[in-house]
Amino acid sequence: MNTVPAIQCQNVYKSYSRQQVLENIDLEVPKGNFYGLVGVNGSGKSTMIKAMLDLVSIDDGLISLFGKSHRSVSSREQVAYLPDRFSPPVHLKCKDFIQYMLELHSSRQSKKEIHEMLDALELDRKTMESSVGRLSKGMTQKLGLTSCLLSRKSLLILDEPMSGLDPKARVLFKKQLFRLKEQGTTLFFSSHVLADVDELADKMAVLHKSRILYEGTSTEFKHTYNGTNLEDAYINCVNTVECLMVL
Repeated sequence: MNTVPAIQCQNVYKSYSRQQVLENIDLEVPKGNFYGLVGVNGSGKSTMIKAMLDLVSIDDGLISLFGKSHRSVSSREQVAYLPDRFSPPVHLKCKDFIQYMLELHSSRQSKKEIHEMLDALELDRKTMESSVGRLSKGMTQKLGLTSCLLSRKSLLILDEPMSGLDPKARVLFKKQLFRLKEQGTTLFFSSHVLADVDELADKMAVLHKSRILYEGTSTEFKHTYNGTNLEDAYINCVNTVECLMVL
């Protein structure tokens, strides 16, 4: 029996002025899977994510979330999103921001559940009484991630979610992601840290110069591009394409 994927992109094109940012993009994310998108700065990762959420229009192609057109508001009812440059309202107290986001997501969480998540990510209770504007980059990122993890949405779309996190915070966050995966949550995320993709993703894609060069498992990627780790395989993949473009 065919299952409707959480995300499906077919022949997606997007350009800004004369610059092609996305070209003939095809990818599919099954429900319950973790999917990692990798690429250098400017490769189109954030544009791809924004296109999925209809935050930028596409020039051609089809995108669907849970079988519905991404242009339909109802397609995003089960989505929680964290942008790569997360900037919450600085005048709000942290606890008020969390409450606001829970109401926005129509997520009813008890104080106990909220405190458990704060503890799990080591967000100090006293910090929650501070204004958002007083937080460091890492603490601000934790606040955004907390709101997504508490949303109870079945699809999390996170653009560079571990940006600004220290090593311990990264470990704690990934632990919570694995807990949600056991509950059937789907994750689509971009990352510059290939080790995180190797650890988290059931499937990955390499986006380079507007096109997807590879889609599959990280194990297959390392085998295909002769890398002992994902970093080596990535360099080999990109260099191979660059050489072919010169010829």
